Amino acid sequence: MRNVFVDTNILIDLLADRPPFSKFAITLFDLAEKKKVKLFTSSHSFATTHYLLKKHVGEKELKALLYALLDFIDLIAIDIFIIKKSLLSNHKDFEDAIQIFAANSVTDLDFIVTRNLKDFKDAGVTVLPPDEVIGYL
Repeated sequence: MRNVFVDTNILIDLLADRPPFSKFAITLFDLAEKKKVKLFTSSHSFATTHYLLKKHVGEKELKALLYALLDFIDLIAIDIFIIKKSLLSNHKDFEDAIQIFAANSVTDLDFIVTRNLKDFKDAGVTVLPPDEVIGYL
């Protein structure tokens, strides 16, 4: 089974149903439901997803969607060690650095999946867009 870290934009693609990107997010989560892939994201991504989508989805519905999502994805807590590493890193974007260090805390991580490839250079793991990662799973 492959271990895949999911960036915030993939969560938003899924929950906001943003075509054409949502079809890849749906496929990725279908594979997780079938136990063919293990998905991870950061607690920061989860909170950011809520923050960004609450303008478009009712609070009660959004919380229910996020709660249901927890059956298919593991959350990595953002702790002081990840924050310190991110602040001291050479990554240009602090939030992306948080994602990178959270992803690297996963044992045997195979991929980071994101549509924001340029900010994940030197992530220490293979970074793929969602349409490509599906081919490896």
